[in-house]
Amino acid sequence: MQDLETKQDLDLRLGALISEHQHMPGALMPLLHAIQDNIGYVPESSYSQIGKALSLSVAEVHGVVTFYHHFRTHKPGRHVMQICRAESCQSMGSEALEAHAKKCLNVDYHQTTSDDAITLEAVYCLGNCALSPAVMMDEEVYGRVSAEDLDALIAEARA
Repeated sequence: MQDLETKQDLDLRLGALISEHQHMPGALMPLLHAIQDNIGYVPESSYSQIGKALSLSVAEVHGVVTFYHHFRTHKPGRHVMQICRAESCQSMGSEALEAHAKKCLNVDYHQTTSDDAITLEAVYCLGNCALSPAVMMDEEVYGRVSAEDLDALIAEARA
């Protein structure tokens, strides 16, 4: 994921990704993943371009993007923190961890801190059930995360 400098740069990247995926069967999901992987989010301004290329309505593209919690519609912070909300993690205290994170960061899910350091997201399984509760910061998964561990992750991300 790289920062985009201009709307023209964004349009060029989107155009290239759409061209690469538009002829695939069932292209929408792979295309949305490619856009988010490359740009960091799926801009709402891209829905029309995506829809036209895939013969879908803007509403259909919007419906898929908003249905799946994985997709972001706004640029994320420098770091993305995901807190697992699956049953195993909930049984081991992730709801309290989630409340602690929201209070410390002063954001809700799908929001970014005022300093643009951290975007908080829910995730519904990190595959780390034996070490619940689990948190992922960027691409690194942490297990048996306590409030103190979470505070340390937040401090490191803000440093």
